Amino acid sequence: MSLADKIASAGVVGAGGAGFPTYIKANSHVEFIIANGAECEPLLHKDYEIMLNHPEEIVAGMKMMYESVGARKGYFGIKDKNHKAIEEISKHTSGTNIEMCVLGDFYPSGDEYELVYEATKRLIPPHGIPLDVGCVVNNVETYYNIFQASKGFPVTEKFVCVTGAVKNPASFFVPIGTSFAELIKFAGGASVPDFGIFISGLLMGKLTFDPNEVVTKTCAGIIVLPTDHYMISRMNRPPQSMNRIGKSACDQCSYCTEFCPRYLLGYDVQPHKVMRSLVFTSSGQELWNQYADLCCACGLCSLYACPEDLYPREACVQSKNELRKNNIPKYQQQKALKVHPVKEGRRVPLKQLMKRLNVTQYERPAPYKKGFEEPDSVKIFLKQHTGIAALSLVEIGTKLNKGDLIGRIPENALGANLHSPITGQVTHVSEDFIRIQK
Repeated sequence: MSLADKIASAGVVGAGGAGFPTYIKANSHVEFIIANGAECEPLLHKDYEIMLNHPEEIVAGMKMMYESVGARKGYFGIKDKNHKAIEEISKHTSGTNIEMCVLGDFYPSGDEYELVYEATKRLIPPHGIPLDVGCVVNNVETYYNIFQASKGFPVTEKFVCVTGAVKNPASFFVPIGTSFAELIKFAGGASVPDFGIFISGLLMGKLTFDPNEVVTKTCAGIIVLPTDHYMISRMNRPPQSMNRIGKSACDQCSYCTEFCPRYLLGYDVQPHKVMRSLVFTSSGQELWNQYADLCCACGLCSLYACPEDLYPREACVQSKNELRKNNIPKYQQQKALKVHPVKEGRRVPLKQLMKRLNVTQYERPAPYKKGFEEPDSVKIFLKQHTGIAALSLVEIGTKLNKGDLIGRIPENALGANLHSPITGQVTHVSEDFIRIQK
């Protein structure tokens, strides 16, 4: 069985958040293979901890992928501040054709467009992917899962970081489908009585107030913040209110565009023009919306650049949705793709960003912790990856062992297999999820 087949069988997807099925990448032929260990979301430290504690498996998985795609060189993207992780990884890359791509502590250095440019000086074409410039990029945890798949172990666990307003921030493995309430409990409980939960990050993550939501294959971790925190009140505002405020207050200063990482790389993303669509709702909307089409929704414009605390990122996301809903073709960039000459001077240091978000007090180590007890039940969503939902292979009453296949992707379809994270019995099956009781 080829590595790609083992990866597909094990249900490996991008663990950094995108959830793209990894077997597709393993079947490609590229020049460069890149490990993404940048981890630029404030407060989260799961990539750092897995690199520190499982460097051998990560590098082994990277070497396997290196051979599978026929690469001629590998780069390991990692921040200079994480010198301990660099030391551990370097022990296993010594003597190989994999070299360190050392990054500054900026946001969003983990964006694959940024990382590919830093490592290879190649610019991914607008609307493109790393494969378009001869690169394969995977998160470090994905490489760990590739190694496990090569040994016949499917993806049943997720490495997560639990931080913020919790008593003992930590990073640890949990069965997929575990509730956030169980994660918070393992981290010593919340340190505040009322809180919201950011899933996978403050900038690119999602806010929820439901501790019964569960871990998926793409969940990087959770950040707990008190309900009276600035980030909670800001992110909990309804879209209609965001639009109304933007329509009345945006003075077209263009700071959102001038600080946009994609704009500085040379892509025609102009959030300040997108904000105009909030004003010119009956004329010019289509024209201004097109400048959102290459936005990566990193959130820097809304949460750092805008001096009036408006919502250009949200306007860009809304605009892209409107373009798709109205079947308007993707925006074709006319200007040459060229890095802006002031790009280096406009990088945003992570410490400065944390000050802006008022979360500096929550920046603490989240050390690797073992001993998480399996939950009594898990909830497995049939779609937690790019592509179509997996087809359930079980019914109520089916008894399962940990690792048994419970969801399969049809042949020639894009998606990922699902496996039982615990030993137990199926108590619920629907089009959306499977519940398994221990």
